Amino acid sequence: MSFTFEPKPLLSAATGGAAADLGSLPEWNLADLYPAMDAPEVAADLERAEREAQAFEERYKGRLGDLAGKSGAELAEAVKAYEALDDLMGRLASFAGLVYAGDTTDAKRQKFYGDIQDKLTTASTHLIFFTLELNRIDDAVIDKAADDPALSHYKPWLEDIRKERPYQLDDKIEQLFHEKSVTGRSAWNRLFDETIAGLTFSVDGKDLSIEPTLNLLQDQDGEKRKAAAEALAETFKANLSTFTLITNTLAKDKDISDRWRGFKDVADSRHLANRVEREVVDALVDAVREYYPKLSHRYYAMKAKWLGVEKLNHWDRNAPLPSADTRTIPWDEARETVLSAYGGFSPEMAEIAGRFFDKRWIDAPARPGKAPGAFSHPTVPSAHPYVLMNYQGRTRDVMTLAHELGHGVHQVLAAPNGALMAPTPLTLAETASVFGEMLTFRAMLDKAESDDKRKIMLAGKVEDMINTVVRQIAFYSFERKVHEARKSGELTADQLCELWMSVQHESLGPSIELREGYETFWTYIPHFVHSPFYVYAYAFGDCLVNSLYAVYEEAEAGFQEKYFELLKAGGTKHHSELLAPFGLDASDPAFWRKGLSVIERLIGELEAMEK
Repeated sequence: MSFTFEPKPLLSAATGGAAADLGSLPEWNLADLYPAMDAPEVAADLERAEREAQAFEERYKGRLGDLAGKSGAELAEAVKAYEALDDLMGRLASFAGLVYAGDTTDAKRQKFYGDIQDKLTTASTHLIFFTLELNRIDDAVIDKAADDPALSHYKPWLEDIRKERPYQLDDKIEQLFHEKSVTGRSAWNRLFDETIAGLTFSVDGKDLSIEPTLNLLQDQDGEKRKAAAEALAETFKANLSTFTLITNTLAKDKDISDRWRGFKDVADSRHLANRVEREVVDALVDAVREYYPKLSHRYYAMKAKWLGVEKLNHWDRNAPLPSADTRTIPWDEARETVLSAYGGFSPEMAEIAGRFFDKRWIDAPARPGKAPGAFSHPTVPSAHPYVLMNYQGRTRDVMTLAHELGHGVHQVLAAPNGALMAPTPLTLAETASVFGEMLTFRAMLDKAESDDKRKIMLAGKVEDMINTVVRQIAFYSFERKVHEARKSGELTADQLCELWMSVQHESLGPSIELREGYETFWTYIPHFVHSPFYVYAYAFGDCLVNSLYAVYEEAEAGFQEKYFELLKAGGTKHHSELLAPFGLDASDPAFWRKGLSVIERLIGELEAMEK
């Protein structure tokens, strides 16, 4: 049971836009969780969490084996009480995390977030025994108990936690790991967040925060893109020692945990959390790397010709094409675009997404100190998700909105499974988000008024896919190199930069010129800090959705019902069970090649437009 708030920002930043042109941007109303940081309800729930967690331990510790042997119904009561505590503590953690994300540089919010984490860690120490003790019950005993109707509802969760059994430690050691997390990994996460949020980048005489600076990398003006890239490099380099220390410390921390738990590969703990086999991920990675020349290398060579250069500088990689529509898209138009696309697939899907707008579940403006990127945080089943955006009015922002609302719809549909089984493994968590993007893209493409606009849209989609598939697998390769190398000793900043450049050269190809300064760009990627090896989930989700969307186009009848069943399952089923109704199998290497071939065909369509 972990209560570190870990938002998952999108790695592709939005682009710039004048706030005055965006219309009225919503800010979220967190009162559905708690009225305010100093609300008496917060203090009361913190006290209740500590009191009830302690009572839970006193009542059940050392008795679970006897309960399971006597009655599944009695064990079910214990699981329900544990789930209720998970929901209560998750509500507190979510509120603190969302408040903090709104301005990570505000001292009051920093203290509130840190204090809540500290108190929840202390309270949840009383609950550590529960899953450890459950896993010490004989399989035959727990299986018989799970046949009881009262406990059968939780059977997927029981099966899930038993997968952790080979890696669990003695109760006292687990307690130490848990309590030390506040001053260990969680503290380094906070240092990273607050460092990133506090950085300034000098561009053309203006001091900008990271979000608008990254946005300039997609500006129509090449000089602005260059100035932004140089400003990023200068500030990253000035803070390189801090990011190097954070990376070394967290990699060593993970290595210690992996060794104690007996994980053989640096990414095995992530695979276990994702409920995906190492062989499946390896097949995905191998397929994507094999496709680098057919995807990114091929596309960037074509884009260089479009921009009239032999090679693209790294700051031109996401540059808009010369005839691209760079107008500012008002918030209301973005809302209508996404909801219309969702409604074209399913009115229910549009209705759920509409709640986020109508009930102020979205925080859209870009503000100084606000967490960069975008995320949809599920909070807890007794509440509802919240979406964070940094909306600045470009087409990519609209796609980001579609992406995050896909997560939000998924989280709403999975919530009835309860706090223990609503959470979805990361690999499948990206399914609804990427599918939402695809629906929105196809709807926008159908409205393209000319071949030139269609070309611009196709190119934009290909770039997004390359960023989602190729770039994320390159990130995964970088992480593997870092964590493997860290086993032999601390890494210097130069070594980290060299590892970064090696995977970037391989993935981006010969048509991208990686200029001086780019070697430091690994420093700002939040996933490396918050969620090691998370990144392959993006590629997993994109390739999966490519295959899923092909099934939808080939046989639309009945697809929506099966798709909703997939989303409603939450974390109750393995990916093989969820994909079987669609005739898809992620363990088959051909599955990944099929998904990648969709991107390849889009590039081929762009090439055909040039003839």
